[in-house]
Amino acid sequence: MATFLLSIVLLIVGYMVYSKVVERIFGINDAKPTPAYTKGDGMDYVPMPWWKGSLIQLLNIAGLGPIFGAILGAFYGPVAFIWIVIGTLFAGAVHDYFSGMLSLRHNGEQYPTIVGRYLGKSVRFFIHIVSILLMILVAAAFTAGPAQLIAEITPISFMFALGLIFTYFLMAAVLPVNKIIGKVYPVFGAILIFMAVAVCGALLFSGHQIPNVTASNLHPDNLPLWPLMMVTISCGAISGFHATQSPIIARTIKKESEGRKVFYGAMVAEGIIALIWAAAAMTFFGGTGGLAAAHAAAGPAGVVNEISTSLLGTLGGILAILGVIILPITTGDTALRSSRMMLTELLGKGFSKIKGKKAVIFATIPVTVPAIFLATIDYTFLWRYVGWTNQLVATVMLWTAAMYLLKHQKVHWICGVPALFMTAVVSTYIFYAPEGFGMAYEPSLAIGLSLTSVVLAWYIKQIFAHRKEKQEHSVSSIAS
Repeated sequence: MATFLLSIVLLIVGYMVYSKVVERIFGINDAKPTPAYTKGDGMDYVPMPWWKGSLIQLLNIAGLGPIFGAILGAFYGPVAFIWIVIGTLFAGAVHDYFSGMLSLRHNGEQYPTIVGRYLGKSVRFFIHIVSILLMILVAAAFTAGPAQLIAEITPISFMFALGLIFTYFLMAAVLPVNKIIGKVYPVFGAILIFMAVAVCGALLFSGHQIPNVTASNLHPDNLPLWPLMMVTISCGAISGFHATQSPIIARTIKKESEGRKVFYGAMVAEGIIALIWAAAAMTFFGGTGGLAAAHAAAGPAGVVNEISTSLLGTLGGILAILGVIILPITTGDTALRSSRMMLTELLGKGFSKIKGKKAVIFATIPVTVPAIFLATIDYTFLWRYVGWTNQLVATVMLWTAAMYLLKHQKVHWICGVPALFMTAVVSTYIFYAPEGFGMAYEPSLAIGLSLTSVVLAWYIKQIFAHRKEKQEHSVSSIAS
């Protein structure tokens, strides 16, 4: 239990200290008007209070991610606590802060466009396609589960439930951000926090002994901890999906100093939620073996329901239903909203002749149709591909932030080091995982680390190139 409590304290202290370091390195300017005012359109660019933006951001980036991902990550045992704390403070929250603040600095631009500014047009095109695919996969994966549960507990069929959810998705994607998202999502964000806090309190006073961290990998199937755990626990440590969501809130922020609370703060809150659910999952069922059996019998939704109802009674059951149905739906609709924005930027000239709501609808339909189709296929198949794609997007975002800092002669390693780590994760994972090349672990590790070495060489080359450019600029300035 001591490790669990210490982990929560470290996240809180880390937010209070390291977030200010990151903010100072970025360099805020509250005198500069934000896109919410300079590009106000009553649709996406709408000023909102920071606390409302924080709750919406938390709900957008979290949903069931830090719950289901943490439950699966708990299979590895309390070592998951270490990854959640370190990943959140030094990778995930830094990633979220820069994805939001760079969007804010560049007039609310979407993630792929920001990537193009600092990594080049070819990378921008590639990541545009990957990001839109990720959004479609997330919308599909976060829709299939709720629709299935609705079909199980009501007379409504799965396909009809799916139709209802996607009808709502279309409404949420085409209406102004302050109509549904701005009014309802802060309430759902509060429910997400309340649910986690209630489970944490009940767990601490239930008599269950939360295990402390050991060096052991306790996965029942003896799966390698690295890099699988870093992909399994994405939301709650670092997730590229967040880079696609941050621009939604970046377009509503009133001043730059609010970015630390909204972007870095929401990620830390998600890390705490992930810690709570990881602790509950590995404790409630008497260890990782019991957790694996419960998960095999009822899936992650069943695990959430059993923990919630057992610890919190009727209230827990209500919260579980709200969580498993509402939270993924709210993630799915913002995924479609951001994919609509990305598609509009990708095909900007093609949509230039279409104005107003028609443009929004025409940009939403092409990403909604494939999402509906994918929602009808196997959920586990979808989720496997979401995992690696998600972490690839996160890695590219960290490299983008590192190049931004390098270009502006700032402390770039705060993004470069986690970017290098995540490069090793995604490079090794794609060769080892069954949804990748399915190779043996040792050669996958060797190839992954070799690719990471190539990227490291590129990073060093960029550092020396910028130093040379700086020196030449200084010499020319003196000469003139």
